[in-house]
Amino acid sequence: MVPTKCIDAKNMTSLPSMFFYQAERFQQEPFIWGKKNGDYASISWSDTKAKIISLANNLISKFSVQPGDRIMIVSENRPEWFISDLAIKSIGALTVPTYITNTAVNHLHIINNSGAEIAIVSSPELAKPLITAASEADHDLTIITMEKFVETIGKQVNKVDWNDLVNDKNIHLNYDLNKITRKDACSIIYTSGTGGLPKGVVLTHGGVLCNCDGAMEVVEGLNISNEVFLSFLPLSHSYEHAAGMHFPVSLGAQIYYCERVDALINRMSEVSPTIMTAVPRLYETMREKIIHRLKSQNFIRKWLFNKTIELGIKEYEKLKPLNPFDLFVNFLCTILVRKKVQKTFGGRLKALVTGGAPLNYDVGVFFTALGIKILNGYGQTEASPVVSANRPDNIRLHTVGPPLRGVSVKCAKDGEILVKGELVMKGYWKDPDATISAISDDGWLHTGDIGYIDNQGSLIITDRKKDIIVNSGGDNISPQKIEGMICLNEEIDQAAVYGDDKPYLTAVIVTNPDWTKKWIEEYKFDLENENIHENKEFIARISKALLKTNKELSITEKIKKFIFALEPFTTVNAQLTPTFKIRRHAIIRTYRNELDQLYK
Repeated sequence: MVPTKCIDAKNMTSLPSMFFYQAERFQQEPFIWGKKNGDYASISWSDTKAKIISLANNLISKFSVQPGDRIMIVSENRPEWFISDLAIKSIGALTVPTYITNTAVNHLHIINNSGAEIAIVSSPELAKPLITAASEADHDLTIITMEKFVETIGKQVNKVDWNDLVNDKNIHLNYDLNKITRKDACSIIYTSGTGGLPKGVVLTHGGVLCNCDGAMEVVEGLNISNEVFLSFLPLSHSYEHAAGMHFPVSLGAQIYYCERVDALINRMSEVSPTIMTAVPRLYETMREKIIHRLKSQNFIRKWLFNKTIELGIKEYEKLKPLNPFDLFVNFLCTILVRKKVQKTFGGRLKALVTGGAPLNYDVGVFFTALGIKILNGYGQTEASPVVSANRPDNIRLHTVGPPLRGVSVKCAKDGEILVKGELVMKGYWKDPDATISAISDDGWLHTGDIGYIDNQGSLIITDRKKDIIVNSGGDNISPQKIEGMICLNEEIDQAAVYGDDKPYLTAVIVTNPDWTKKWIEEYKFDLENENIHENKEFIARISKALLKTNKELSITEKIKKFIFALEPFTTVNAQLTPTFKIRRHAIIRTYRNELDQLYK
């Protein structure tokens, strides 16, 4: 039975029609929330609808936007993002979301490749690289600005104030929504580029609606009612686009926007979300901080916390039932530890839904032991994007759960995961060859991921097909798994594994800045006159951490040697995607000479 506020997404004809249907139901109830003068302010369903219609009508009347036209959005997560996206889709045009970390070169590629003639941008800061790109683009670009701009914009760019386009009182949409079908394209989402130049993935209304319908089944066991989402992953990413934007609409939920990731902890306690979507890197970072803070606690608190983890894991894994004493201690752990941890997440959290990259089992079970429910899932942009997810009543953290409703999954002979259903993309924009390579004649999407389906029907991912390292002995090795294990060490923040056609594996290591600072203070290290990466004690400590990891790895998976990165992997140096996945090819390209020296 579908909860009262929810609707059946499989009966909707388009994403805008789903929103307008819900807006008619909830009228003046609060819907989207954004920061205004330091405090959250809401926009009701009706007011959101009015702004969407006003912007949509002006896009038609003032800019002659036609169905199929492309419009870029360059903005952090905020209510205007949602309004812009729905306005574009409501007139049959295509949203082209872009990351706020994009350089002028990234923007130039997307402008030229997508053919977008309009871009909606939030702030002067984010407009700068966009304007630089527009000055070199193959065609003119009109920029609609959400905020007031002081500086003048170049001659090649026509600037329009967003506020002048969203305040019309006409509540009639000058476009027939019935013309939009589930098979029509709704967005071109450019992949984050872990393997090179981003490709434009063309998603359909039906593909995202299929995801909303499948996700409804996933959360049915969470007692869905008046849900509150905290949106902090980039809305330009397909995961947040579906799970953090359109799916809440299908639930009749409220959405609060977190303007930046470093404000997330404060926003969780402020908003008290009931559901959040996240990527594994968030859990890894939070786990590191919790463990770091624990070291300064007294003996009793340390013992109690460690006991909470121990008993929580024992309870989850069900290898041996808890004895009466353990049950009593576990009850105390819930009162004294787990409830405090839950308050960190706002106190109302029903589940964290994770995807975008593999979740390390040890990280997942750590939070599970602390009473935080994690629904581990899997997907990719080309699948709108969610393919599978664990269900609340059967969480198996070493898997990414069974396929969503309406999704077919099978594995090829070489282990590649194949996906079929309405969720599969229409293709790659202006790239028919890549489309043919990705989607077979009978409609199966070749994901490029390797895995298998277990005897309970759950999918288990082992690696990316293109990321598999084949050493000189012909062994296939999963670098993602090893990197995840390496980063569980308190001394190490990031790692990239190398070893194609080599006799053994090596790695590029980024040390944990908090741990490094503490080590420097403890050893009274002179940073001005010495290179810490050449210090024998420092190298020995990192080697000891890797040795600990190596004990859990097979002979072919062990890291024999390593080098230190000159700087952390970030989006700025293009060694990290906006969703915190390392761009291994970019890292290896930077450090290849040093890595190759490790084999001489």
